[in-house]
Amino acid sequence: MAEDMGSTVPRRQLGRTLRQLRTEAGVTLDGAAETLECSRQKVWRIESGLGSVRSLDVKAMCQLYDASPELVTALVGLAGETKAKGWWHAYGDAIPEWFEMYVGLEAAASRLRFFYDAMIPGLLQTRDYARAVYDHRTEVRYEERERLVDIRLQRQSLLTRRLPPAPNLEVVIHEAALLRTVGSLAVMAEQLLHLLSMNDLPSVSIRVLPLSAGLHRGVEAGTFVMLDFPPGNRATPEPPIIYSESWTGALYLDRPEEVAAYETVWNGLNHLALDEGQSKHLINKIIGEVHHA
Repeated sequence: MAEDMGSTVPRRQLGRTLRQLRTEAGVTLDGAAETLECSRQKVWRIESGLGSVRSLDVKAMCQLYDASPELVTALVGLAGETKAKGWWHAYGDAIPEWFEMYVGLEAAASRLRFFYDAMIPGLLQTRDYARAVYDHRTEVRYEERERLVDIRLQRQSLLTRRLPPAPNLEVVIHEAALLRTVGSLAVMAEQLLHLLSMNDLPSVSIRVLPLSAGLHRGVEAGTFVMLDFPPGNRATPEPPIIYSESWTGALYLDRPEEVAAYETVWNGLNHLALDEGQSKHLINKIIGEVHHA
């Protein structure tokens, strides 16, 4: 069965992008099928991320939708990955770094669960904190660093969007990430205050995993994000994805046993983390210490 073929991640991202291109080009599903001389069902299946996709079909669709040469290259590279058994997105590979795989998935999710043990998650960063994170990468030109900061801040709009409804965001941050100075003490004080204000959003929950929790499963798992998707109008809902980033690339996991393993890790973190009230109290305590430092 096509559904059993490897990772669904590249197929879903490819489908989403092609559907967006078709919509922007003002082409209907029937119109695309007619021009491409294929069935409406085939176009729908490709856009829904069901099954592997031929590079030939992707090129024909991109031509019809007048996609840029850079995007064509990215999507053809992605089509090649739709037959893969598992999926590791290495930066600078066939799919260029600017084609943000994760951002597209994040924007489509209905529920996001983050565990961060070393830094504040990008969705909750202030501009100065994000800038300090990228300033650390001295090999990247200043203009490029500023562009990356802008992209990071633009992503945050999904937390306050009206349609589709903002995803539920559940965050567990290790206390060490709150104590680590990024940028300066003033930057940290502003960042911690921002966390408190973000926690007031009805769809956002921020909890702290205290240092006193000791050894836990998150130590071995490291930073990860769990993404759940709305059922939509598909017979089989999109399976959840686990996203784990490293210095050279990102791992996307979506097999049931992999998701189940991370659910176990998340349940353990959930049990050990302070509740929202206790977390606010601890963050306020750290802010007080920062101000007096």
